[in-house]
Amino acid sequence: MSGIHVRRFNTKRALIILSVVILTYVILLAILIDLEKDAPTHKINSGLDAAWYLLETLTTVGYGDMLPVTYWGRIIGFAFLLSSLGVYGLIIGQIANFMNTLQENKTLGLSGTNFKNHVVMIGWNDFGQSVISHLVGAGKQVAVITKDRNNIEIIREYYKEDKVYILYSDYSNFDLLEKSNIRDASIIFVNLNDDTEKLVYIINIKKNFPDLHYVVTLDNGNLKGTFQAAGVMYTISKNEISSKLLASYIYEPDVALFSEELIAYAHEDHEYDMKQVKVKQDNPFAGMFYEKAFFDLKKSCNVILIGLVKTVNGKRKLMKNPEGSVKIEVEDYMVMMMDGKGEDRLQKQFHIHEGV
Repeated sequence: MSGIHVRRFNTKRALIILSVVILTYVILLAILIDLEKDAPTHKINSGLDAAWYLLETLTTVGYGDMLPVTYWGRIIGFAFLLSSLGVYGLIIGQIANFMNTLQENKTLGLSGTNFKNHVVMIGWNDFGQSVISHLVGAGKQVAVITKDRNNIEIIREYYKEDKVYILYSDYSNFDLLEKSNIRDASIIFVNLNDDTEKLVYIINIKKNFPDLHYVVTLDNGNLKGTFQAAGVMYTISKNEISSKLLASYIYEPDVALFSEELIAYAHEDHEYDMKQVKVKQDNPFAGMFYEKAFFDLKKSCNVILIGLVKTVNGKRKLMKNPEGSVKIEVEDYMVMMMDGKGEDRLQKQFHIHEGV
């Protein structure tokens, strides 16, 4: 990765060292056998005897059943004995190096993740942290891609590994982005520093992952059309949202307070938020008219149905509290407003869960 240095275990170097050590011992064993074979009272008669003697010496067991009797044979045995310290150090060092590399790779996210239907966030900052907190609170898993190694410890302080996966990578290393299981993500949040950088990145990443859904936040709301033309599914203007909320606080503060609560995750049972539920085949509301579902949900769960999302010609169409005989169908999304207790009742009674 350009600009990023990742620690890797040098397997080739370890194999070369191991081969040299083994070859050296093989040569010394061959010399030992040759020296001992003609000596009176010799005990080392074969390669197996010599290998057994070597093993006893290296492990410092010293049974005494095998030992050289010649002068030069004992010199070789002395070399075996002294080299055992170096061999142990070498083995322990290589094992420690290998384990440290594994731990380092895990910390950097190079071991990959098995997250699915998760959010991949490209770039980390305070705004991204706020977004992740809401996603994690709503039970969503997030993969964060960062090129600043210092961010890893910061992110890990706030979130557990089973909720947030971190990958240390250049954003342009699209092969390495596969470690985040990006192809199985529900959406990609491009959280870079400025709008121009985001647009260039969107164009490049879509060449590698054209079928994924992308969302960006914009400082300049006038660029919405440009980003949508580049293939971004959702574009949100920070200034536009802030200005609307500020204006609402000025002339209808109670509505503004409620609105702010609704667009966030409800942490307490008494807090409200809006959720959407996909209508699956076994959903009890599949085939039901919207008006009946509205009253059934209000009566049984104190949940208010406020809209329906249908897919028309491949595009999502939001129907806000539709009038007339609108039927809820499989693959639709029901948009609802509820408090924490309402969510629990909804899950227990109808066995349905939120999320796209």
